[in-house]
Amino acid sequence: MAAVPDAGVVARLFALILVDSCDIHSPHETTAMRTRGSESFIVLPLLPIFLIGVFPMLLLSLLGPAGLIILGILVACAGLTDILDASGTFSEQIIVHGYARGSERAGQRTALRTEMRFASIMIAAGAGLAVAGIGGLALS
Repeated sequence: MAAVPDAGVVARLFALILVDSCDIHSPHETTAMRTRGSESFIVLPLLPIFLIGVFPMLLLSLLGPAGLIILGILVACAGLTDILDASGTFSEQIIVHGYARGSERAGQRTALRTEMRFASIMIAAGAGLAVAGIGGLALS
């Protein structure tokens, strides 16, 4: 059985934690304070990204499951758009450049399959979000 520390030991440990967590500097440590103030300027360029991202997050939180359905539909539509774009690019390569060598055709087919695979994952994720939103609406 472990021994329970007395109140004095616990108080000293608590005091050490408080002293370490406080932001106390001596007057000779002015360089540390200057560098600490400049850290906020590093985050400043990210402010527009944050402000743009706040609106959709707020909208999704206000809409609840319906927002999840809308997001799922948008993700699935983006996946369908990627499939159509990949097929169009593949067809354009065939029409513009005509009959290509075997290695070029293999590269084009590989690019098409890669883009379609990623787009299929996006469609599946969008469908999953829509199903989760429908389930959320059914439960509420």
